[in-house]
Amino acid sequence: MLALSSSRISHQILGLGFCSTGTLQLSSSFLVKLPSSSSTSSAAVAFVDNNFHIHRFHPRFVSSSSLQSKSAGDIPFLPDSFSQQEDDHEKPSEVLSAVAGGIVALGKFDALHIGHRELAIQASKVGAPYLLSFVGMAEVLGWEPRPPIVARCDRLRVLSSWAPYCGNVAPKEFQIQFTSVRHLSPRQFVEKLAEELGVCGVVAGENYRFGYKAAGDASELVRLCDEFGMGAYIINSVMDRHQDSRNMNCYDLKERGQVSSTRVRHALAEGDMKYVSELLGRPHRLLLMIEDQENLTSTSSTLRMSAPKSSLLNLPPKDGFYENCALLVGEHKPVTCRVSIDTTHIHLEMDHVDFSYYDYSQNCQVLGIEFGELRVNCV
Repeated sequence: MLALSSSRISHQILGLGFCSTGTLQLSSSFLVKLPSSSSTSSAAVAFVDNNFHIHRFHPRFVSSSSLQSKSAGDIPFLPDSFSQQEDDHEKPSEVLSAVAGGIVALGKFDALHIGHRELAIQASKVGAPYLLSFVGMAEVLGWEPRPPIVARCDRLRVLSSWAPYCGNVAPKEFQIQFTSVRHLSPRQFVEKLAEELGVCGVVAGENYRFGYKAAGDASELVRLCDEFGMGAYIINSVMDRHQDSRNMNCYDLKERGQVSSTRVRHALAEGDMKYVSELLGRPHRLLLMIEDQENLTSTSSTLRMSAPKSSLLNLPPKDGFYENCALLVGEHKPVTCRVSIDTTHIHLEMDHVDFSYYDYSQNCQVLGIEFGELRVNCV
């Protein structure tokens, strides 16, 4: 991770770039705008492609020891400080202990796909990486409810798996209620980030929009962050390598060939699990809550399990039959299985399995399934 101090900038070599004292070379195009300041006590490096410029500012960092969630499945919510009156300049200590001094990646982060991971990677090169997203948009905007791509209780596992890409630091995630920011202008939004949340900088994709009715774009984000003394790090979209071979008419008009949560949902709807894994940078993991043990049956050679779709905690792939899947129970070794999904239920079958570690005494258990390939013409 890039550490800012009064004397030097240091960076671990992680296969993502190179840095010696005072210089840093990134392997991909990375547009950075850092705040202008007369301070000479600390420095940060700004990059556009292979060129760099020095801008001076005071980074504000805090210990990450106070940033842990109360439980492994929780995503911390920041208090509704965004809704405070304009003349209220008090900064709640609980807010400042959350993201103050960090580098915040901005987005929706539904799928936690490789494009989202790239935002976290770039944030980690400058400071402590955080993801800041907004929840409750569907309810406020009247969108039809839909299951998440990543189960809420599984997001911490996914973010932890990003640590090797982020200087061995797992990004932390925080959420803000959309109702507390929806009417803010672009300028008010950036002002709140700087003055109330106390972040040191933001990272966003080149197509990022923000503010009331999405009035602000990436260039305005750079300008406003400079005005409020924050770094703005705008990165190129991570493009889908298969975009030319896909039916682009199926996608939202905002899609321009970049990796997106929309593409992940479309690939799941097609049952193309190899493509899903490429977009996510990992196998898709479906979680289900097993509450009725009567649906467990076994013979001397096989164990079968069925559960209604209402037990699913996130989005399943297309109905069909999937071979070479993996069943995960807690920290135990994955078990090879076959999975069949129909209109109402999901069915699992395993051969010659020692399932003695399954705790039949519990009222419910969370099971994970990672999918193999869909068998064609089999529903």
